Amino acid sequence: MILLASKRKKLTTLQKEYPDAIFADVTSKATDDLRKLSPFFPHYDIPVPFTEGMTATCVEAIWQGLKVFEGADVDIEMFRNDTMKNIKRTVRRFGMPLGHRKGVHGTELLGYIEARKQIYIPTYRWVLENKVAHIIDRLRKASETRTIVLLDYDTNADVENARKALSHASLIKAYAEGTYPYGPKAETAMPTLSEGLPLFPDL
Repeated sequence: MILLASKRKKLTTLQKEYPDAIFADVTSKATDDLRKLSPFFPHYDIPVPFTEGMTATCVEAIWQGLKVFEGADVDIEMFRNDTMKNIKRTVRRFGMPLGHRKGVHGTELLGYIEARKQIYIPTYRWVLENKVAHIIDRLRKASETRTIVLLDYDTNADVENARKALSHASLIKAYAEGTYPYGPKAETAMPTLSEGLPLFPDL
């Protein structure tokens, strides 16, 4: 079984809520191989959606780089950021967001939820399939006999909820279990893109 929980909770609280569970920090603050599951982790060579021949370092760089604001268009320099820092592009600096450009040279601007479906979710899936498949395999096998609690700063798993950021941990769970947005429903809902420390050493 795979569950989600907030990384902001104290470990003692989590242990009371989920006794005997294995806690897996999948944020950029993780200290083991699970750090590679963070959207901020620089895997390099990640295809930028709807932009032939262009790649980026990490998922978050693509998500932020394709944003369009009142005072700024796409930022391809963001695609080269491999520091896991200073990736956010803010309203305070650039003004109100207008949407995400559908490709660096595209003319269409996608709304927040549509951009989530056509840019963020497929890009993260590409990483799961091409960069961290071995980690997902270990997670899937471990969850067959143990309760795995994925820790993320965001826990929203509702793709349609625009009021809260989408939890990437929820996408890990969905991919491992074959459920929406990576299950059968996803085939018509959204497009797809053209070794470290042991994951669960106690198993």
